[in-house]
Amino acid sequence: MSALSAILAGSLILAAVVYDLARLVTARESRLPPLARIRGRRAALETAETWLVGLRLHDRIDAATYRTRMHSLAAGERTSRRT
Repeated sequence: MSALSAILAGSLILAAVVYDLARLVTARESRLPPLARIRGRRAALETAETWLVGLRLHDRIDAATYRTRMHSLAAGERTSRRT
């Protein structure tokens, strides 16, 4: 009986590892950890602001778009991460 429970526990752990690896490899998975969702709305806004600053520093968005998105973040609205 204990062997059966050990096999069941091992297979559940293996399934979780495979699921996690597949989720990290897929193209739709965000490269940022989902901690912002855990820590709350303020942390999500801070993460979005950091992301936006990175886009601007690497010249992926222009100054007007940056200003508009930062204004919406200051108002408490989260913006999409599309460039």
